[in-house]
Amino acid sequence: MGKTKIYDTAVKPEVAVLVSVITPDVTEAKAHEYLEELAFLVETAGGIVNGIYTQKLQYPDKATFVGSGKLEEIKAYIKAENIDMVVFDDELSPSQLRNIEKEFQVKVLDRSNLILDIFAKHAKTAQAKTQVELAQLQYLLPRLTRMWTHLERQRGGIGMRGPGESQIESDRRMILNKISLLKERLKAIDKQNETQRKSRGELIRVALVGYTNVGKSTIMNMISKSDVLIENKLFATLDTTVRKVVIDNLPFLLSDTVGFIRKLPHHLVECFKSTLDEVREADVLIHVVDISHPNFEDHIIAVNETLKDLDALDKPVITVFNKIDAYKPPVEENDEGEEVKVTLDDFKNSWMAKNADPAIFISATDRLNVEEFKEKLYEIIVKMHNERYPYNNLLY
Repeated sequence: MGKTKIYDTAVKPEVAVLVSVITPDVTEAKAHEYLEELAFLVETAGGIVNGIYTQKLQYPDKATFVGSGKLEEIKAYIKAENIDMVVFDDELSPSQLRNIEKEFQVKVLDRSNLILDIFAKHAKTAQAKTQVELAQLQYLLPRLTRMWTHLERQRGGIGMRGPGESQIESDRRMILNKISLLKERLKAIDKQNETQRKSRGELIRVALVGYTNVGKSTIMNMISKSDVLIENKLFATLDTTVRKVVIDNLPFLLSDTVGFIRKLPHHLVECFKSTLDEVREADVLIHVVDISHPNFEDHIIAVNETLKDLDALDKPVITVFNKIDAYKPPVEENDEGEEVKVTLDDFKNSWMAKNADPAIFISATDRLNVEEFKEKLYEIIVKMHNERYPYNNLLY
């Protein structure tokens, strides 16, 4: 008898190279931070990063995004290291995508395409799946020509150009019809959700908001004692989860929403606005911030900009600085030019913490200051409840 052959059936993760152009309006530090986030996106999608390329330019090259020299450098690295895909940190135009793929002969993605892929992977409900499919088709529509580049290899063949063009037109019509269908389906789902929200009665509504991966789902589980998915991945939560919660004798509704992120594709934001209706219609927002992240201040700005887009900045907000157990004091220069560490106590007394009133500092995983957080939340909700329902406040 011969030896039994063992085959490795595990799907090998795709190996990626990241590419970014640093323009004058972006600092190197900021570009590096964007690339770190892009690397995390690749890992969330199931890939491995093996190489990062940056180039300083006044603006990205219209034809190939990076200059010809950098293009050749990346091309040589792809061949030498058997790279599967190249991911660009900004959205590529259809012509740039076509030109770059022609040069590299491997899969080429941009940040938008990668985020769409992650959303598609994590979509569970009919609403999330419909929203993602709609965003994917809107992204695909202007890029249809790229899918027919195989016809270029048949140049000179009589009659080849016409059929190619008619096929693209046929596909375009089909996609436009599907987009209309998906929009109608979303309208129907939105109506159902609106009816559900109205049927929830007179309970005060609280929504968790924040940058992606800041610990919103952990806080949701901690307060509501529910079992919401927690993963160290971007966009682990796509669908809004709503739970009825009782603190002391006061019931209210708590919802966990999709995490925000910078450079989110515009058509994706548009498609997901209905999911964020929970934010728009909430009475109180809990803005969760990962204080252990070195760029948490930028995250706060990104979240506030999204809230502004949703017309939701005028609501009462509790700012929860989460993950204090992982906080590492950053080093800053004082007025004398000396380097000093900014401790958590220093930050609590800073203008930012005081502006975010009320601000609570917690660790959801280690349950630090959780009771203080619950007391503050109860205080705000009970006041709001008594103002809104003065004849129904005997218990509170």
